[in-house]
Amino acid sequence: MSATEPTPQPAVEEPDPVLVAIERAMTKIRRRQTQRVLGQIATKDEPPIDLNQIAAVDAVAEGPDETQEGVTVGVVAERLGIDPSRASRVVAATVQNGYLRRTASQHDGRRSCLEITDQGAAALEQTHQARHALYERLLAGWTVTDRRELARLLTRFTASITADASGPAARTANHT
Repeated sequence: MSATEPTPQPAVEEPDPVLVAIERAMTKIRRRQTQRVLGQIATKDEPPIDLNQIAAVDAVAEGPDETQEGVTVGVVAERLGIDPSRASRVVAATVQNGYLRRTASQHDGRRSCLEITDQGAAALEQTHQARHALYERLLAGWTVTDRRELARLLTRFTASITADASGPAARTANHT
């Protein structure tokens, strides 16, 4: 190659337009979540329920998985994707505000589990009703078939996210 010849550039592969569309949609969803629009619509308490606390109550409502005795602060941290010290502060505030209570583990007295109080259950129900009303408005022009397909695909997508977050071993187990 002489000094006057241009250096060949590697071919730039065009991105998959489907992946570009998915990325754009997910970015819009993330921005809306960052703005906490869904949560602000969902809570109508005076004063409004702290959205982090509702998220903690929702994480406890999932219940323990088959390997857990109960839902702990560590489980809440994992489900919310936050560090344990932040989860501890959120849970403490949620307990203080009466949405959750701590109970002693039946297998290990040094360990505490979390339970939803009646007040927490009522707040969570109000949140779910408000979210359902929002989704009903957003999907008003959709057919039943389209709604079912969206639910099916979102459920499948979130299962993939969960499997991916669990590492290669989980991905392998989920694809066999």
